[in-house]
Amino acid sequence: MTETGITPRGETFFLNLRFLLIVCVFVGNAIEPLMGRIGGMAWLYTWIFTFHMPLFVFVTGYFAKANLLGEAGRKVLLQIGLQYVIFQSLYSLLDAAVFHVNGIHRSFFAPYLLLWFLASHLGWRLMQLMLRKWPALHQLAFSIALAVLAGYLPVDGSWLSLSRTFVYLPFFIAGYHFSFERMERLLTRKVRLAAIALSLAWFGLIALGGANIAPGWLYGSMTYGQLGHPEWYAGVFRLLLYPLQLFAGIVFWGFVPAKKSKVTEMGRHTLYVFLLHGFIVRLAAVSPLYAAVRSLPAALGVVAGAVALTWLLTRRWVRMCSSPLIEPPVSWLLKLERRAFRQVGATGKHS
Repeated sequence: MTETGITPRGETFFLNLRFLLIVCVFVGNAIEPLMGRIGGMAWLYTWIFTFHMPLFVFVTGYFAKANLLGEAGRKVLLQIGLQYVIFQSLYSLLDAAVFHVNGIHRSFFAPYLLLWFLASHLGWRLMQLMLRKWPALHQLAFSIALAVLAGYLPVDGSWLSLSRTFVYLPFFIAGYHFSFERMERLLTRKVRLAAIALSLAWFGLIALGGANIAPGWLYGSMTYGQLGHPEWYAGVFRLLLYPLQLFAGIVFWGFVPAKKSKVTEMGRHTLYVFLLHGFIVRLAAVSPLYAAVRSLPAALGVVAGAVALTWLLTRRWVRMCSSPLIEPPVSWLLKLERRAFRQVGATGKHS
């Protein structure tokens, strides 16, 4: 085991999981325009949204233990900040010129659609740094309390991704403290098959109408007032949603291969898929594509296309072309930071 607590087998498993989750992210966003008119798409959408973002944040927390502290941690924070500035600018410019998404605030203080993840990732890391001296269970309990209380704030939850930062914080903290070594021995073949069966049963329950959950609760982006529940007890609904998301996420693990493969390598490059697939989805939305999708086979073609494009966006040539934007160098910022601290120190000595 490494000093970070990430074992090679744990890294493999979670990279495989991360790739499957980014497939779910792409598919979920691709089928959203079809939910109201193609049978089955709303079921798939709800099934995906009950677990994919909570699990994605969990995996992000798991890998954060390798680079939360020190210069590595500062480098990640600076890189996330640069990614946010770059892609918030690109998406906002394209929205003004081409996409024209309803209800969009073109402001650096309101992340553009999927870019909420970058803003929240900054928040999760900073919160984990502040809480790191607390016992893990205390961190988790505190984060759940914050998530429930945040829903009562009299603000628009999308600003600074405030709502999602608090709503998903418990998953980030849980991932940060998670030990794959303890869990690995439980993932026997029988357990995996049982988990797959339960996940499919959960999909079946959704299809039968036994899980009528308003999508807004699954997005985590709105306060209780925005969700139409300003009542004092609305926080109970969010609290009850966590066990459901935990169940849906755990049983999805049954689909995750444990061995190293090409999927593992693609799992290393999911950030490229995450930041670039939004351009494809938005371009498709303003094209005649969705108007032409009028049957279930055509909708399944959209699903297949999303899976294929997920694979394509992890290709080496895509990474070579887009890496200056996706992984901008921050060494120059670190040098500026060190120079600024030296100047402050020198000023302090002479004062």
